[in-house]
Amino acid sequence: MSSDPSVTLYTTQTPNGIKISITLEELGIPYTIKKIDISKNTQKEDWFLAINPNGRIPALTDTFTDGKTINLFESGSIMQYLVSQYDKDYKISYPEGTREFYEMNNWLFFQNAGVGPMQGQANHFTRYAPSQIEYGINRYQTETRRLYSVIDTHLSKNNYDYLTGSKCTIADIAHWGWVAAAGWAGIDITKFPALQAWEDRMAARPGVEKGRHVPDPHTMKALLKNKEEMEKHAAQSRKWVQAGMKEDAEKLK
Repeated sequence: MSSDPSVTLYTTQTPNGIKISITLEELGIPYTIKKIDISKNTQKEDWFLAINPNGRIPALTDTFTDGKTINLFESGSIMQYLVSQYDKDYKISYPEGTREFYEMNNWLFFQNAGVGPMQGQANHFTRYAPSQIEYGINRYQTETRRLYSVIDTHLSKNNYDYLTGSKCTIADIAHWGWVAAAGWAGIDITKFPALQAWEDRMAARPGVEKGRHVPDPHTMKALLKNKEEMEKHAAQSRKWVQAGMKEDAEKLK
């Protein structure tokens, strides 16, 4: 891998997007930011689909060891790539094959396969659905709370500062943006004191503080304190979410 990274991050201000900018900041990797306006479906334009055929953020390009551009998509995959190629001192990862490496991956996949999808659906039914469907809201809020209770118990039972012990890893970074936005999904994080302490501990890290404001200021915490602004933001988001769903449905008929 080149000692002079040519990393470009294609992102917007979402929990999945800031996973990657925080990872880059924690590792001190120089990178270029290209903001993707998902409200205008920029992520569905042909040039972006050439990078990520799934038309979602985040995505990342880099110059690979063969001197050619490599396209990365799916946040977990991008994070694994970055530590594999750039975290030679294991600042936020562990050597492959060690016990800690596999424990880290347990929690990384827990987020990507569990917390993200479940909380994402809780967000949708709580904020973006055209009508309130109590079953959907209850189903996904409850499952998100259950997953958070798993983390809370794990941290408190083991007296861990981070998910794998005393070191912050990509597993922690993957979770942080989602936990910070729990209130948007209708989840009260104060019900999980060990998890709340972990969230605060993560927020105090300089890499998290810098990376969370990419490509725009991370205003979720302030937004959650203002009910009127929350409703306004949800209404605006609901409009383009529903429009995007309608467009996809028409294309797939």
